[in-house]
Amino acid sequence: MAQPDKKFFENLSGSGKAIGVLTSGGDAQGMNAAVRAVVRMGIYVEAKVYFIYEGYQGMVDGGDNIVEVTWESVSSILQVGGTVIGSARCKAFRTREGRLLAARNLVKRGITNLCVIGGDGSLTGANLFREEWSGLLDELVKDGKIQDCHAKTYSHLNIVGMVGSIDNDFCGTDMTIGTDSALHRIIEVVDAIVTTAQSHQRTFVLEVMGRHCGYLALVSALACGADWVFIPESPPQEGWEDVMCNKLSENRARRKRLNIIIVSEGAIDSNTTPITSEIIKDLVIKRLGFDTRVTILGHVQRGGTPSAFDRILASRMGVEAVLALLEATPDTPACVVSLCGNQAVRLPLMECVQMTQEVQKAMDEKRFEDAVKLRGRSFENNLDTYKLLANKKPVSELPKSHFNVAVLNVGAPAAGMNGAVRSAVRIGIIEGHTMLAVNDGFEGFAKGQIKEIKWGGVGGWTGQGGSILGTKRTLPAKYFEQIAEQIRTHNINALLVIGGFEAFESMLQLADARAKFEELCIPMCIVPATISNNVPGTDLSVGTDTALNAIVETCDRIKQSASGTKRRVFIIETMGGYCGYLANMGALASGADAAYIFEEQFDIRELQANVEHLTEKMKTGIQRGLVLRNENCNENYTTDFIYQLYSEEGRGVFDCRKNVLGHMQQGGAPSPFDRNFATKISAKAVQWISKKLEETYKQGKIFANTEDSVCLLGMRTRNLVFQPVVQLREEADFVHRIPKEQWWLKLRPLMKILAKYKTSFDVSDSGQLEHVRRPKKTSITPS
Repeated sequence: MAQPDKKFFENLSGSGKAIGVLTSGGDAQGMNAAVRAVVRMGIYVEAKVYFIYEGYQGMVDGGDNIVEVTWESVSSILQVGGTVIGSARCKAFRTREGRLLAARNLVKRGITNLCVIGGDGSLTGANLFREEWSGLLDELVKDGKIQDCHAKTYSHLNIVGMVGSIDNDFCGTDMTIGTDSALHRIIEVVDAIVTTAQSHQRTFVLEVMGRHCGYLALVSALACGADWVFIPESPPQEGWEDVMCNKLSENRARRKRLNIIIVSEGAIDSNTTPITSEIIKDLVIKRLGFDTRVTILGHVQRGGTPSAFDRILASRMGVEAVLALLEATPDTPACVVSLCGNQAVRLPLMECVQMTQEVQKAMDEKRFEDAVKLRGRSFENNLDTYKLLANKKPVSELPKSHFNVAVLNVGAPAAGMNGAVRSAVRIGIIEGHTMLAVNDGFEGFAKGQIKEIKWGGVGGWTGQGGSILGTKRTLPAKYFEQIAEQIRTHNINALLVIGGFEAFESMLQLADARAKFEELCIPMCIVPATISNNVPGTDLSVGTDTALNAIVETCDRIKQSASGTKRRVFIIETMGGYCGYLANMGALASGADAAYIFEEQFDIRELQANVEHLTEKMKTGIQRGLVLRNENCNENYTTDFIYQLYSEEGRGVFDCRKNVLGHMQQGGAPSPFDRNFATKISAKAVQWISKKLEETYKQGKIFANTEDSVCLLGMRTRNLVFQPVVQLREEADFVHRIPKEQWWLKLRPLMKILAKYKTSFDVSDSGQLEHVRRPKKTSITPS
């Protein structure tokens, strides 16, 4: 077993330090995962950790509301929604008298590090508390409430925030804890509504939360292909009633059996007058006479178990928060741990709060373009993509490029593929191209299974799992001549391939064959889509999030079963080929005790150590165990072998069960994340293809033979980046079909730490306090 990194402890030893963790404001799924991570990471670095029950109210009241906790205190809370330590509004903390009581209660327990999980109001209160800290201690000494030595020992307070809010209304982070889970609740309802609405030809008006922020409404609309969306940051223009009713009428005339309108609870028009779901319902009935129903989701969005994304996000943020607290000095400003792209970053708390407040100010002053930009790049991209995809222009208004773009799926099916095809087809049509759908991958391509697909042909595809076009693992090498013939026959000018490692290999083969087949000298782009997340050049692939949720849901049920029977360990086999992403991240999200992956070789000694670890665990109050194994992690240590070893070595202490999850990980409706990611990445890919077509069109034909005309579009830490596949060749392990370097391996120690193993943890990426990126103003502020 790996030993703790000595330097890590030298830098961050929390010996003699105490951390208080509290949740404040509205609850959000994933808060418990954040609390768990703070507690276990705090204990790992030898700090005392305290629960502060009922938020700031508990801090003011003291007593039994502030309790030191153990490792076991946060067992079995990872999958629980809400917050187990409670949250409450606190008027007393808004007064200096209340903050004096809170300061005394913290000093009494030696707490000088505070981790606050809440919204901007809660975090602003924490910052004020920190700024007043020395003055509060002086006053407590003067009043004889604490001794002078206490004031010197606990002379400064460190604050780190994590944003827990389903509304995603905090500037500086792409996602707040709870947002993804809330989207899961919304999309579950939308998918259920779609079936009943289609049966009766109904219009549904769905009201979602978001009093000041339209993120939930916007992303839900993008994820389900809603006909119309109302959000406070981008109100409809004057005369929107006529435009919306005309659109609904046209959709119904095209035999679309349902209409979905999504309304944020804070929706307004351009004069800042509220637009309610009832107003919209009455308008549709009066103007069109459609059978129209309203569904108000309310607190359903806050409830339920957190998604895999939220558990991992909260766990990463919780660990980062502890590191930030223990590295803080009196000169370090209060910071908030945020997500930028795929990276956890630290930002000055008040910079984020001020920008968040500026959004509301911009809306109040009717500077709506500024409001959208202040929300951040992710919000702006979502809005731009929705506007493009939701509004079908008449054929007469569309440009005509005279280019034909083919779309196909390659490799195993992955949830989100259909959403990617839908987005590609519609963006291509908007750009003026003729879009061609290829059935059954390159095998179908060679056989000429190619036909034009129009706007309505991809209607309703976003929410469907699998691959409607059909997909095969067959590579193009043995079909070059037939493929070249089909490119000539159908005059194909560009190719969009949506798939996994096979898609990557296919593109390399096509790029290499250009010297022999001039027909292949056309722009080509890959959108990575595979549950395995094993494509070089991207941190994330379409379909991975849905598979991860399927694994985590199963693990939750299995853990529940193990808790009921006591002293039981489950061995779970996940898919992923040689890539351990699903096993490792599934273990992190489900609170597993171990995860065996190909990328980190293990031997019989480690297996024995894991058994001993579980044996010790069974002596505590947590009498269950969960172990994940990637299907190809080791050819000799199979799932059966590990099961038999655990069964034998654990005899008399615990019994074992095994479960092979199999193809259930590939099935099911795509998660909100995969729908959104597929839609945006595919739209960007087609826009790149359009640009390349213009660049390579010379003398009446397309000729593209440079490296940068065959690219993969991937997520790299914070950005979507186009990378020539030829350059990515060096990054691939073709034998095992994985990238040579994988970012998520840095999170592996985190999983081990939270499972109570001693291990080294790389802190080289931590400790960098960044600043909020401020957008340029786009309009003049009214005088």
